[in-house]
Amino acid sequence: MTQYSEAPRRVVITGASSGIGAASVRLFRKHGWDVVGVARRAERLEALAAETGARTFTADVTVQADVDALRQYLEASGPIHALVNNAGGAFGMASIEDSDAADWTRMFDVNVVAVKRVTSALLPLLRRGAAERVGGEIAHADILTVTSIAGHVVYEGGGGYNAAKFAAHALMAVLRLELAGEPIRVLELAPGMVKTDEFSLVRFNGDQSRADAVYDSVPDPLYAEDIAAAIVHAIELPGHVNLDLVTIKPVAQAAPHKIIRGKLQPRQV
Repeated sequence: MTQYSEAPRRVVITGASSGIGAASVRLFRKHGWDVVGVARRAERLEALAAETGARTFTADVTVQADVDALRQYLEASGPIHALVNNAGGAFGMASIEDSDAADWTRMFDVNVVAVKRVTSALLPLLRRGAAERVGGEIAHADILTVTSIAGHVVYEGGGGYNAAKFAAHALMAVLRLELAGEPIRVLELAPGMVKTDEFSLVRFNGDQSRADAVYDSVPDPLYAEDIAAAIVHAIELPGHVNLDLVTIKPVAQAAPHKIIRGKLQPRQV
């Protein structure tokens, strides 16, 4: 039987300590959601909690014991209505021939296996959330995974990251088929170039000059807040509307390998 709840809807966001995850925590809180931000760095989560009033949980989503502890923590306080699988990352940009297999393992672990871990662990709580009708809306729950345009279009030097994000895209597509018939939406958001403090810096192993060069002279790249706005919009759409796949790029980026540097202007007519 459908239950009715006056409590705010609850969303769990992984990778919440910085970038897109932190921006999503802030925006969901502004929209009145009960938010649980999950990440490895406790001190960053504490600062985010103090700023936004969000609840936080320190966990490494590549570690099964941490994910199990997260599930137990959430179970004690009721259902959840949305899961944002945002934790991820790229490590290195060497060719397939020269790249380090250990970097590939790390990329698959955080971009693919961790999504499976968290989704599997929290699906029972999402089903409980989908059985509630909140504020008169159709009862439903959401699983949104942040992938990348790298999971749809390949580019040189992207072998490991391409492969991991293609796998994450496939994971979401299969999950959508497997959950068909349940009021649980499966959404994928695939961003292009997003300028954050850490993504490129981590990819290039702390080389600030290489990280800065990625965005050099690119007019108006996307920022974490742009992606957070798309995430919140997708999840707050009416329950019968499913955005299976949204790709989002700055206007200056036509494709992963075609980026305009310099001012955008119309051609002479």
